[in-house]
Amino acid sequence: MPNLNAFKAYDIRGRIPEEINESLAYDIGRAFCALVKPRRVAVGYDIRLTSPQLAAAVRRGLTDCGADALDIGLWGTEAAYFSTFAYELDGGIMVTASHNPPDYNGMKFVREQARPVSSDTGLTEMRDMIGAGRLPAKVAEPGRESPLDIRSRYIEHLLGYLDRSRLRRLKVVVNPGNGGAGLAIDALEPYLPFEFIKVNHQPDGTFPNGIPNPMLEENRAATAEVVRRSGADVGLAWDGDYDRCFFFDEQGNFIEGYYLVGLLAEVFLKREPGGRIVHDPRLTWNTIDIVREHGGTPVLCRSGHAFIKQKMREVDGVYGGEMSAHHYFRSFAYCDSGMIPWLVALQVIAERGPLSALVGERMRRFPASGEINRHLNGDARSILQRIEQHYQHAALALDHTDGLSMEFADWRFNLRGSNTEPLVRLNVESRGSEALMREKTDEVLRLLDR
Repeated sequence: MPNLNAFKAYDIRGRIPEEINESLAYDIGRAFCALVKPRRVAVGYDIRLTSPQLAAAVRRGLTDCGADALDIGLWGTEAAYFSTFAYELDGGIMVTASHNPPDYNGMKFVREQARPVSSDTGLTEMRDMIGAGRLPAKVAEPGRESPLDIRSRYIEHLLGYLDRSRLRRLKVVVNPGNGGAGLAIDALEPYLPFEFIKVNHQPDGTFPNGIPNPMLEENRAATAEVVRRSGADVGLAWDGDYDRCFFFDEQGNFIEGYYLVGLLAEVFLKREPGGRIVHDPRLTWNTIDIVREHGGTPVLCRSGHAFIKQKMREVDGVYGGEMSAHHYFRSFAYCDSGMIPWLVALQVIAERGPLSALVGERMRRFPASGEINRHLNGDARSILQRIEQHYQHAALALDHTDGLSMEFADWRFNLRGSNTEPLVRLNVESRGSEALMREKTDEVLRLLDR
């Protein structure tokens, strides 16, 4: 009986070799064939040392079941999305464990039109097939394995979000954290007027400078210090498979992803007036204010890439954003990209001035706590019920789209349990008062710690 603990809500992720290995990867390729019945599937991999071997095993599983496996090689996760929709394939598989430790690996899946395969859209069935041994037999005429060079079309697509005639020289610190983003930056660099100052740039699956996860405060200093020392216009950092992009202003200050959602929403509403903008429930007031100010319609959706992508398709959203630094684009098959956000943002900086000015007023109008994690003293449901009961008589609005959201005249919060860890996650924001935001953040945290 194989170990199937690596199957998660949105993807596969586990420790090498006990939770994921070449034998399981081969079976995953077969299970994907049984689920999707594809003719052609793109298979890519990230910079982890075990990724090429796992990708090869997946390709063998696909071809043994009659599907053609197209090897797109070493890229970030979005390359699997791009390959699937741009080349009209039947599916895409990316071997990656994003920001997990070096001894982990995993996979992310899409089917036709880059539609995500998660636990409620097929991943559970794949797990059950493997567990029960109900996998397709090797066919008499196996599929073919061949390379697919996506580089020129992928780079052309990314550059299509820019008006390069309006760009100017900017000094840009880029920190891929030894993940895959450096490959895409190097491919884009000849077409852009920017001076790139490269930090931890070389892809290295041993992660010699730590796990690339700029959501962790301790991982931000390397980028911030180089921005300040070099007098750069902006700093950028990515996680390992570069599906999340993080920003630092010209003073080296980390900018919460929440404020980038508002900035990008404004850009895409100017390009497409009246469009729908999808956003998550954790922090909302700034996004809603900007979207309505620019004639768009804000659409609330549960956090998580599978939910956001589904909602984007349902409402034909022009852009979607999460405060966790995931950004989604209709023209990218409603998928998330870690390359498009910084290209679009640098166009705005080139035309309108520094990032601190672009987001500073929004940060003053809607100060936010950033996400705060607390380990559970009990189960998440009972904790959320206790907090709801405490505030229910004073709340002006209550929402359970994702955990617990409660709004008051001048402040609001969202509290939700983690899907993967024994944690609750808190976000607080206020209208125009940082002092009130901090006061209410401390108040909710005291209630959580009881």
